[in-house]
Amino acid sequence: MISQQILFNSFLQSNYSPEKRAAQSWIVILGYILLIAACYFGGAAGLLRLVFPATSLLVAIFLYLRHPILYIGFTWWIWFLTPLLTRLVDYRIGWDPTRQMLVAPYLVVFVTIATFIKHLPRAIRQGGLPFVLGSIGVFYGFLIGLIYNPPVSVIRGFLDWLSPIIFAFHLFMNWRDYPSYRQHIQRVFLWCVFLLGAYGIYQFVVAPEWDRYWLIESKMFSSAGDPVPFGMRVWSTLHSSGPFGSVMQAGLLLLFTSSGPLIFPASATGYLSFLLSQVRTNWGGWLLGIIIILGSVKARIQMRLIMIILVMAMCVVPLVTIEPISKVVTTRLESFSNLEKDSSFQDRSKTYDRSLNLALSTGLGSGLGNIWKVNEKTGQIEVIVIDSGILDMFFTLGWFGAIPYIGGLILMLVSVSQYTEGRFDSFVSAARAIGISSCAQLIIYSGMLSVAGMIMWGFLAMAMAAHKYYQHQAMKM
Repeated sequence: MISQQILFNSFLQSNYSPEKRAAQSWIVILGYILLIAACYFGGAAGLLRLVFPATSLLVAIFLYLRHPILYIGFTWWIWFLTPLLTRLVDYRIGWDPTRQMLVAPYLVVFVTIATFIKHLPRAIRQGGLPFVLGSIGVFYGFLIGLIYNPPVSVIRGFLDWLSPIIFAFHLFMNWRDYPSYRQHIQRVFLWCVFLLGAYGIYQFVVAPEWDRYWLIESKMFSSAGDPVPFGMRVWSTLHSSGPFGSVMQAGLLLLFTSSGPLIFPASATGYLSFLLSQVRTNWGGWLLGIIIILGSVKARIQMRLIMIILVMAMCVVPLVTIEPISKVVTTRLESFSNLEKDSSFQDRSKTYDRSLNLALSTGLGSGLGNIWKVNEKTGQIEVIVIDSGILDMFFTLGWFGAIPYIGGLILMLVSVSQYTEGRFDSFVSAARAIGISSCAQLIIYSGMLSVAGMIMWGFLAMAMAAHKYYQHQAMKM
């Protein structure tokens, strides 16, 4: 009887060992990739508009339950690659104005709603008040949106606003696994910078047909450039230059915390494509991030970072001097010294002058899903684009929703600014720099939504998780 019990226990240990779980998870991921490839190259690309979101959700659920760390990496890669796959499918079978494949990243993230529900009752006691406040603001906007706006738009807005919060909450509540989460996120963003940067350079030089097709159909010429070689503003595998700039800003700052032979090729492709994206907001965010990192680490680490910056500059500067890359980058950099004549700057200034008082006087808010308006001249329905996270918060959430949402962000910023762990853990310093610089960009960019929001909320949460982890380690000693 005892021997049978021993055999049964050994079976359970082998079945649920980390190695076995990892092997099973990679088999599932490989099968998922093969299924997508088979559909695309096997003449069934149209099925991917349904199959891809559905299978992404199933794989996410499996990884969430069996291998939580791989789930984190899978989530980031779905955000990075889904827009490119959507463009490839559109190019093969025709334009889809509903963009239904783009729902896949939100479905993958919403698996973490289980973490949110499970830990919500004790979240405040464990330091999760900022996430609770943020979610209260979003749920308020959701209820107002159901009253004023079309249900489909409300649901889309709900996914955009809530996904970053619940994913960040999931990262924070798993603070005990901070070291493994840190290592995995560093590896994911290292490969992200290298691969997305390389594709971004290819996109700029070649202008692939699927990217040209998307640009022509979306008619985003003013923000994405012309559909010709050397004419596009790089957006790589993302769906526009802004999100790509946010991803690369975070990835390039994280490179200072990583090591290995891939660092310098990743830096070369990453910085070059980052410059070719021409997103000045993220250029400024990167510079602010560098200042924050250098100001929060020990002198020894400061010298190391300065040496890395110099070596990276030696890799990138020669590439930037090549025409027509030099002309594109130089023209964009020169616009900083002549902002009063810059059309983008003027448009944002006019938006603030016209909308600030209106936004601050919106008590109830117009609710989530307020992305449509009727053009009085043409009678056509158009998408509202608000180039300011602050204005967007007050327009959408009103005072009743914006106060808890902004309050949650302020609490996080105040907390992470006081942490001292960055002096010996450079990842904490980089995560804090990414989060703070992302929040600073809310003045001129709605960086709390979609993948940009994932980065802002997610890295602030990682800094909070690190603090909690090191506090716990100190108590054990």
